[in-house]
Amino acid sequence: MSVLVYTESEEGVIKKIALEAVSYAKGIADQMGTSVTAISINANNTSELAKYGASKVLEVSDDKLNKFNGEAYADAIAQAAKNEDAKVIVLTSSANSKFLAPTLAVDLNAGFVPNVVALPERTSPFKVKHSVFTNKAFAHTEIKTEVKIVGLGKNTFGLKESETSMSNEAFSPNLDAHDFDMEIVSVDKATDQVTIADAEIVVSAGRGLKGPENWGMIEDLANTLGAATACSKPVSDMGWRPHSEHVGQTGKPVASNLYIAIGISGAIQHLAGINSSKVKVVINNDPEAPFFKAADYGIVGDAFEIVPQLNEKLKAFKAQNN
Repeated sequence: MSVLVYTESEEGVIKKIALEAVSYAKGIADQMGTSVTAISINANNTSELAKYGASKVLEVSDDKLNKFNGEAYADAIAQAAKNEDAKVIVLTSSANSKFLAPTLAVDLNAGFVPNVVALPERTSPFKVKHSVFTNKAFAHTEIKTEVKIVGLGKNTFGLKESETSMSNEAFSPNLDAHDFDMEIVSVDKATDQVTIADAEIVVSAGRGLKGPENWGMIEDLANTLGAATACSKPVSDMGWRPHSEHVGQTGKPVASNLYIAIGISGAIQHLAGINSSKVKVVINNDPEAPFFKAADYGIVGDAFEIVPQLNEKLKAFKAQNN
C-alpha cells in the first residue's frame, strides 16, 4: 500500500508542480510508514522523480492521451490507485487536476480536499489544512473516507529532495469509448518561455499600459527576472493579451513567490486570484488604487518611467552578481 501521486507533464516534460507533489507525497508516506508510487502519462523522462522520493513510477504511454482528457485521465489514475491499493492520492491544484479530481473521487468513493497547504496534522484521523474563501482563510478538514484525495496548493510545500531508488513499470489502463465522450476541440496555450502555472515570479499589467503596443517593457522586465507575463481581465477582454494570461478569480489563480502588478487598479476579483502570492509589488500612478492595500511594496508613479528604470537596475545587478 503506497501513496499514489499523479505527476503532470506537458509535451512530455514533467512539470515543477508535479515534483512538488512528489515531495509532498513523500512526506505523507513517511508519516504512514510506506512508499511513494507516481503515475505519469506520456512523459518522456521520469528519472527526476526519484530525486524527490518516488520509489516506483507507473508509466502510461497512449497516443489517445496526448491531449488532456479529464474523464480518461481520472479513469487511468483510478485504475492505478486500485492496482497499488493506494489509500492516499496526491494531485496538484492545477486547473487540470481540479477538473479531473471530482470524477476521480466518484470513481474511488473518496473524499477530496483541494488547495492543501501543509502535511496532515495526523494521518489517523486524516486531517489537512487548506485555504478557503479565495485564500482569505484556512480550514482544518478531516477526510473520513477510506480513500483520500489531496490537492496540493501551488508553492505551498516546496521542492524537498529525498533521493530514492526507483523502479519503472509500464502501465496500460483499460480505457473504453466512454472515457473519450468529451472531445478536445482546441487548446489555447501561452507563448511565454515561463508559464503562469510554473512561474515563481509573475509580471502582470493592466489597462494602465494604455495599449498592446506598450507591452514590450513588460516582456523585457519578465525576461530579466525569468518571470511569466500576465494581465488583468479587461486587458484580455479587449484582446491586448491572450486569455491564457488572464489571472484573477475568473482567470488563472497565481501563487507565485513574487507578483508584480503594473497599472492594475486591484479589483476584488483580481485580488482573489493572486492572494496566495507571497510577495506583492504594485506600481500605479493612482495612490488610491485598491491594490496598494494588499501590496507588500508599492510605488506611486508613472509605469512608463519606473519600469524601464527598474529593468535597467535589475540587469546591472545581475551583471555584477553573475
